[in-house]
Amino acid sequence: MLDINWETKEKRELVEAVLSLQNKDEVERFLRDLMTKKEISEFANRLEAAQMLSRNAQYNAIIEKTGLSSTTIARIQKWLKGPLGGYRLVFNKHHHNSFKLEKGLS
Repeated sequence: MLDINWETKEKRELVEAVLSLQNKDEVERFLRDLMTKKEISEFANRLEAAQMLSRNAQYNAIIEKTGLSSTTIARIQKWLKGPLGGYRLVFNKHHHNSFKLEKGLS
């Protein structure tokens, strides 16, 4: 999709590995082995920023809560409203949890 070639053997195997996970415990264990604590926090903060953007939060509030740069937040905003819709997909699949989308982003 777009600028990532998902057809390499390594990327296909990564996608397949994620798809093979059955529950929260398995996902947590895999992510901990795959990434550093800092990387996990970074991705969690990006998801939080996307949630906050979907609720029309101001950049300054997002920066204060997540520690992300305004450049990263702008990129998340672009992806949140973009055609691939990865964030929207997750939010829509898990709308019964804490993920909520505001009008115009679903």
